[in-house]
Amino acid sequence: MSESRITDLHVVELIPDEWTRLRDIRLRALQADPEAFGATFETESAYEQDDWRGMFSKANYLVAVINDVDVATMSIENLKGPAEDACWIGGCWVDASLRGQGVMRTFMTYVDNQAQERAWTRQGLGVWQDNLDALTAYERLGFTKRGEPQPSTRQPGKFYQRMFRDV
Repeated sequence: MSESRITDLHVVELIPDEWTRLRDIRLRALQADPEAFGATFETESAYEQDDWRGMFSKANYLVAVINDVDVATMSIENLKGPAEDACWIGGCWVDASLRGQGVMRTFMTYVDNQAQERAWTRQGLGVWQDNLDALTAYERLGFTKRGEPQPSTRQPGKFYQRMFRDV
């Protein structure tokens, strides 16, 4: 997609009835960049409709859309416990042809607007410590590293870095 088409970029929050859109972009992301996720294509491609619908009970799912094509995805989860005024951002993926063109910034603008409505004062995420492009992108968006890298429970031997920003 050319940069001139990027003007049509917008974010849509999916509902459970749009589970096929979530499935399609999530599987595309897992195939294109399997190292970016804790999940695997093999596992999620075996999911049935009820599995995909069930994912909406744990998180909200966003897609970035350009010219009616889903080009990126992100999940948002309300944190439980003492940090109930925070959200956890996960499952971020942007089509490689669009990286560095403002898609993540558009997602974060959407999340910031939702933060006001949903009383989130902090946003957090985890990123693989060896994903330097993602670390740099999140730092540009105002996230700062918090604590030491943590071992992954889903991918033994890999570590993720927690990052936060205040809204």
